[in-house]
Amino acid sequence: MKLGVAAAVVDGIFVPGDVEVEDGRIAGVGLAAPGGSGTAVPGFVDLQVNGFGGVDFLDADADGYRRAGAALLETGVTSYLPTLITSPEEQLLAAMRAIPVGDGERPRVLGVHLEGPFLSPARLGTHMASSRRDPDLALLERLLDGGPVRLMTLAPELPGADALIGLLIARGVKVSLGHSDATAPQANAAFDRGVGTVTHLFNAMRPFRHRDPGIAGAALSRDDVIVQVIVDGIHLAPETAQVIWRAAAGRVALVTDAITAAGLSDGSFSFGDLDVSVHDGTVRGPDGVLAGSVLTMIEAVRNLHALGVPLADAVGAATHVPARVLGLTEAGRLAPGLAADVVVLDDRLEIERVLVGGDVLVAV
Repeated sequence: MKLGVAAAVVDGIFVPGDVEVEDGRIAGVGLAAPGGSGTAVPGFVDLQVNGFGGVDFLDADADGYRRAGAALLETGVTSYLPTLITSPEEQLLAAMRAIPVGDGERPRVLGVHLEGPFLSPARLGTHMASSRRDPDLALLERLLDGGPVRLMTLAPELPGADALIGLLIARGVKVSLGHSDATAPQANAAFDRGVGTVTHLFNAMRPFRHRDPGIAGAALSRDDVIVQVIVDGIHLAPETAQVIWRAAAGRVALVTDAITAAGLSDGSFSFGDLDVSVHDGTVRGPDGVLAGSVLTMIEAVRNLHALGVPLADAVGAATHVPARVLGLTEAGRLAPGLAADVVVLDDRLEIERVLVGGDVLVAV
């Protein structure tokens, strides 16, 4: 079938013409498209989703994942990492056992992102201090054996963190620095050991100072580190997001850090064991600290584009760049021979259709 689009973003480049899908894969791009409209882009990849559409992944069952997945598809997300924040070990293990990972999941569940529990006590944000842990190899082994861990956020300056990083890399798990008070030398040492990314840059980490640049300065100064950012106009000032892009274009990954309230109206919600409130699109805990977001990935793409980033590059920040964090070479791409995970956008960057494996799952 042909999608009837006027253009597609193919490996970061606008290609005029239609897109054809056969047997769940992209069969052709740049095809004659008389009367075609809209643009086909790769399905979005979100590395940090705590919950969505009234579902919290810390206590979600199979039905909860179906409901959250349906809501995520409507925002263009075709692949994601359910993210579990710092919690008691048994709660994390129970939550991981409930995660559905398999070819039949729509959107695709790529594994789990463990955000904690090996975080800095000084940079916890809204993570529960009672569940934070110092580096513990036995605990990490139990967590890795308990579910499909694909990404872990940790603080590299903690005594014993080097051993955690070594074990994670040996087990094929990607490591991200975050919720950390690390100095630039400590961050660079972790990057040199193979850590390749940073969780929500500038948020919950040592501030960037002219003689003490911390993780942010270290990550922005290197070419081998992907920086994850929440571009909702709340977590980062517009100028900060522009500075990040100018320093790290091509290695910026958009994430939502979405919580249960994403896709719903303002009100009171749970975020793990924490009660949070949502007002005018801002999520805060009882102490007023930011606690995730209600951002959607299509909104993040629009926001980044509105800051002057070319649309194809903004799309890349939501697709192939986050896929690179996980070492995926096909996810987040639209090209002949690849799985047809596609989002069709109209001229206002509104979502018209979402396909996963060639199946149209959302049609507006």
